[in-house]
Amino acid sequence: MTEISKPVINPWLIAVSVMLGTFMEVLDTTVVNVSLPHIAGDLSASTDEATWVLTSYLVSNAIVLPLTGWLSNQFGRRNILLMSVTGFTVFSFLCGIAPNLPMLIVFRILQGATGGGLQPLSQAILMEAFPPEKRGKAMAFWALGIVVAPMIGPVIGGWITDSYSWRWLFYINIPIGVAAVFMASMNIFDPPYIKRGKGGVDYWGIGLLAVGIGALQVMLDKGQEEDWFQSHFIVILMAATVLGLGFFIARELLTKYPVVHLSVFKVGTYSTGVFLMTVLGFVLYGSTVLLPLWLQTLMGYSALEAGMALLPRGLGSFLFMPLVGILVSKVDPRKLLASGLAICGFSLYLLSRLNLNAGYWDIFWPQFMQGASMGLLFVPLTTITNDPIPKHEMGNATSLFNLMRNIGASIGIASVTTLVARHQQVHTNSMTAHVNTANPAAVASLAAAKNAMVASGADLATATHQSYVMVFGMVQRHAAMQSYIDAFFALAMLFVIVMPLVLIMKRPTKQGGGPENMGH
Repeated sequence: MTEISKPVINPWLIAVSVMLGTFMEVLDTTVVNVSLPHIAGDLSASTDEATWVLTSYLVSNAIVLPLTGWLSNQFGRRNILLMSVTGFTVFSFLCGIAPNLPMLIVFRILQGATGGGLQPLSQAILMEAFPPEKRGKAMAFWALGIVVAPMIGPVIGGWITDSYSWRWLFYINIPIGVAAVFMASMNIFDPPYIKRGKGGVDYWGIGLLAVGIGALQVMLDKGQEEDWFQSHFIVILMAATVLGLGFFIARELLTKYPVVHLSVFKVGTYSTGVFLMTVLGFVLYGSTVLLPLWLQTLMGYSALEAGMALLPRGLGSFLFMPLVGILVSKVDPRKLLASGLAICGFSLYLLSRLNLNAGYWDIFWPQFMQGASMGLLFVPLTTITNDPIPKHEMGNATSLFNLMRNIGASIGIASVTTLVARHQQVHTNSMTAHVNTANPAAVASLAAAKNAMVASGADLATATHQSYVMVFGMVQRHAAMQSYIDAFFALAMLFVIVMPLVLIMKRPTKQGGGPENMGH
């Protein structure tokens, strides 16, 4: 493969070039969520069928993520980036004009596949474009897009769907994609150590990876809907996940030319960082799902209002992320990371103290605090984790790093929705057992409800029946609130549990980039 000589380019031009496409891709993971009922109605499908618009995207995206490093070595990082942005833009347009649901799902699969490499590619390119002392600022810029995009996605999606049409959710990618292709072609070039890999293509590795990751994503996305392992479909997916990933790992460790270099996990700091990033994805995406659900199901917010309620988190990130980018080169990043875990854990604890009388500011400050902590989490963790990795392995390492964040997010979303559903049943049963004539509060509530019904003109029998219905509705509402409290508290405790792992990570070196001669 002919190498392209690398001219001197301002690294911030490179940063803007890669972030345009990445922001567009990350935004598309959440922007469609609130529009599913509109898509289902317009394409004559059920809402359950329409959820495959989300699932298909996430599955293909996850399969391509770990392959990005190998693809970069085979075809050149610049070529893969341009192909990814171009493909994502083209398939966005095709999603917008899709005449029916099957065609939309096909185009979403292709859109997810072409967009899957954008996050690790942008991260690897930024780590190389900036000198070690400025990588903190570069990672802050990168993390700002990664963190803010999923938060504003539902707001933008709700506004566009209400004001125009769900099809414009895909059309808005076209001008951004064109600008990203132009800037990337002008400013991004391959470093000399990006060389075509030796040996043949590991087709078995690619196939096993696709089966394992694909089955895992579908299982996590459909698990609660299918009642988990009570469903034969979920059991089959679980078997495919275990066998697919098990044989994939064995294959990659034994083959001479693996498609994914798992040897990077021998680096203790990197392995610890990847685990922490998985937990980070679990907690942050899990909490991002919980809050809108709580606001819409219990507090009476509309989808757009619930999306707006997440904006304080984005505001906190926007204000504090640049500051962290400066601090990370002056303060031990491990201290910043530990502070981020503590602050974010405390914000989740505050959310676990909410009740059905919570006002706007009760929600605002924990969200703002959590957003502010994002920079303390993402920027130092990215910098510490990738610092000991040799430059020629950076693409492979960032691919796995981003894959585990996405898998953590999927597991987190599946876990919190299941926890809320199961705990609501437990709390409902527990609270219902106390609604009897021996409980003065229950008797008073039933009497008040019955008197209100009688006063409105209902006969005594109807009023008595309706009073029990009303009190049971109150019980269900309080049980649901308690289940959300349980979920927020569990997420807060998870951050407390993993905090000691920061101590076993090594402080980044001034040289950065790891021992570049390692493996040559």
